[in-house]
Amino acid sequence: MIPLSVPNISGNEWKYIKECLDTNWVSSVGSYVNQFEDKVAEFCGVKYAVATANGTMALHINLLLSDVKRNDLVIVPNITFVAPVNAIKYVGADPVLIDVDEQTWQMDLNILGDFLANETAIENGNCIHRTSKRKVAALMPVHVLGNMCDMARLMALASEHRLVVIEDSTEALGSYYRGQHAGSFGKFGTMSFNGNKIITTGGGGMILCNDSKLAKKAKHLTTQAKADPNEYYHDEVGYNYRLVNILAAMGVAQMEQLPSFLERKKEITQRYNQFFRNVEHAAPQKTTEHVQPNHWLYTIRLPRQDELKKYLWENKIEVRSFWVPMNQLPAFRNDLYIAHYDVSEKVYRSCLSLPCSTGLTDDEQQEVIHCLEKFYSLESTV
Repeated sequence: MIPLSVPNISGNEWKYIKECLDTNWVSSVGSYVNQFEDKVAEFCGVKYAVATANGTMALHINLLLSDVKRNDLVIVPNITFVAPVNAIKYVGADPVLIDVDEQTWQMDLNILGDFLANETAIENGNCIHRTSKRKVAALMPVHVLGNMCDMARLMALASEHRLVVIEDSTEALGSYYRGQHAGSFGKFGTMSFNGNKIITTGGGGMILCNDSKLAKKAKHLTTQAKADPNEYYHDEVGYNYRLVNILAAMGVAQMEQLPSFLERKKEITQRYNQFFRNVEHAAPQKTTEHVQPNHWLYTIRLPRQDELKKYLWENKIEVRSFWVPMNQLPAFRNDLYIAHYDVSEKVYRSCLSLPCSTGLTDDEQQEVIHCLEKFYSLESTV
């Protein structure tokens, strides 16, 4: 089986993890946690990074520290992995689901702008949804597949309508808009190091910010709000959300290899795109202007997607359909969905993700391409 997207363990992972085991520093206290936080903060161009056990936990804390409360509304794209919408529910808020752009698959900023202009108003310094009278507390762009919105326009809309921006940049380590790294635009950014990401700690996440007080508060909340180093005194409700040293050690080793991983992702994308120029109606994700993406997960809109998926699996090539749009999931069907033509449904029904691990060999990619050629009855093109 040629896998979809798996870890590339080819650096100092064994060495650093063995050091943790040899010294007994395996829990959330240890030097590798701080090293990992520092490396990610420096790479992303932010002042502070706080490591968490996964990206969803980071999103939860970011919402809490952005003062998002029960019954508030948070704007999020309708096509995303489910984590950010779940996190919104954790704090008792509800999502406003915005349809996506048909070419970039990011939140459609025209629809967002229309919604904010026509369906909200500023009252007492807050953005209020006119119909429900509920506060729209935050705007959460998700940098889907490592692409990004027009961040200048998004940040301007957020400022105009008094919205806190919490970036779900969990798929965008190594992505930039006008030279600025994903996750560094809003009040908070969020990273994930799940097993299928460009770098991995097995699980793991990261809170990004530029405010020392918020970073300190995030670290406090993620360590059970323990207020005294020597006593079990906790001054508020806290969470057991910290990343452990043994996984942070893996993260440090992975960060050392990140530039080469990003280059390999770009090469894989270029080779697929070259092939798909010969497939009628094939449409790769369009990169937003001024964005330098990380090419995280190669996904493309294709004719006969369902048949192709079955064919590739039968040939031992792992592929995946796109995420089911959030408005179609049982937990979110009653939430606001703002759309003109339901582009989300069309994108979902036609998209397929292909093998693109950083360890994917040229021969393996060639095997995938040969299967695609056979399926579409093409002569060899690569």
